[in-house]
Amino acid sequence: MDVQFVTQDLSADLLETYYPRGLFPMANPGSEAITWHRPRRRAVIPLEAFHVSHSLERTLRQARFRVSYDEAFGRVMHACAARPGGEDTWIDDRILAAYGELHRRGKAHSVEVWSEDGGTLAGGVYGVHLGGAFFAESKFHAVRDMSKVALAHLVFRLRARGFALLEVQYVTSHLAQFGAVEIPGRLYDRQLAAALALDCRFL
Repeated sequence: MDVQFVTQDLSADLLETYYPRGLFPMANPGSEAITWHRPRRRAVIPLEAFHVSHSLERTLRQARFRVSYDEAFGRVMHACAARPGGEDTWIDDRILAAYGELHRRGKAHSVEVWSEDGGTLAGGVYGVHLGGAFFAESKFHAVRDMSKVALAHLVFRLRARGFALLEVQYVTSHLAQFGAVEIPGRLYDRQLAAALALDCRFL
């Protein structure tokens, strides 16, 4: 069980307090509880080992889209929260508000991918930035493969800006295709501490 404790409220201050300690929150559909998680094994994408498939490489090379950063943080979050058929999601109003405030403090960022005409938000990813660590929270696509494009451009930016850690919480088959791996909690703690000691700029 990776739940460490439960709160009823969520704020940007709590996020800034607990992310450096290796915890992250999730809202629970149908409940007022915010659960704070610390997995025993943590999923990371080693930045230099990020895997780009042939099909994604071709999509990136064609560049039939525009990529931006922090132009539409709120829209990306709301798109990540949306589920087909109105299915409940762990991103509720408290999550939206707290991360929105963290964004205004310059400690949460988004990558947006826009359609060729520039008017449609085709995909995106958002997450938390502290020091040289980036904690990817969620991504979405409205156009096929555009969440992959957003993740790739996130990695490219983190590499260029000297980041040391990209954390993705849990390994899924989808994330594994990009090189995501699980590492023991103690190793994650060491990597997190080293990354937090860096002074990296996302923008």
